[in-house]
Amino acid sequence: MKINTYTLTIILLMFVLPILSVANEVIAGSDTHLLLLIGKWFVFWGIGVRLLTAGIRQVLKPDLTSDGILGIKGKEAWQLVRELGFANIGIGLIGFLSLNIAGWSFAAGLAGGLFLLFAGIEHVRKKNRNSEETLAMVSDLIVGLIGLSYAFAGIIHYIGWN
Repeated sequence: MKINTYTLTIILLMFVLPILSVANEVIAGSDTHLLLLIGKWFVFWGIGVRLLTAGIRQVLKPDLTSDGILGIKGKEAWQLVRELGFANIGIGLIGFLSLNIAGWSFAAGLAGGLFLLFAGIEHVRKKNRNSEETLAMVSDLIVGLIGLSYAFAGIIHYIGWN
């Protein structure tokens, strides 16, 4: 099976890099709860890096999203894809910076989680998905749920519901 760049990127950002990052912290002796480590690293890689790079790609090459993932031919959709790219850059940047700015991680989990979960649901509703859209759907749903779970855990912790 030949793996294209998009598939490899999703596998790295959704599974490999978050798992390696969590493992690295556990091996280093982090006293942070495992579920918080999982949320932190999925927010950074799955929301931050993924949406930031997707947004840049959508702004610079909108046809990769419109034609390649969504199956929409022609330049008519490019403005909309570019605007989606600007939103992805904004949310992704918050997730990317969340490793170094206290409190941003939960906000990125909430914003990115909602965005990805709803995007994933839209992919589910579409009949006749291609393989790249199916991969986007699965990754959107998984990372969206992890991001939201992490955000809600943070909200509950901060408002004192134990």
